[in-house]
Amino acid sequence: MRMPDLEEAWVAAQDSPGGSGKFLRKYAAFTMLVVDEWLLDRPTESMRGMLLELMERRYGETSTVFCTQYSQKDWHQRLGSGVHADAIMDRIIHNTVWVETGTYNMREHTAMTSV
Repeated sequence: MRMPDLEEAWVAAQDSPGGSGKFLRKYAAFTMLVVDEWLLDRPTESMRGMLLELMERRYGETSTVFCTQYSQKDWHQRLGSGVHADAIMDRIIHNTVWVETGTYNMREHTAMTSV
């Protein structure tokens, strides 16, 4: 799921009674959650709170894949550099496998092979 779509779903969930809890249960239950465009935009305070709760529920139970153009060293700042950022990063960096792809661009590669 793209990070902007995840945020849109979170905002919509908050508008219905019990929606926030239902949202968190749903996304915490996925065996694997792929978050594309991770931190493309800086999350709002509400989104940071949701990410903390979601990462807490998923920690040690399920797999989460973060796809991003930003290096891990920049994530804390992009998460707002506060207490929520500390807590979210704490739940992400432990038990993690990092796959660095360098400057490889799949869209560029695909465009070159289709010519």
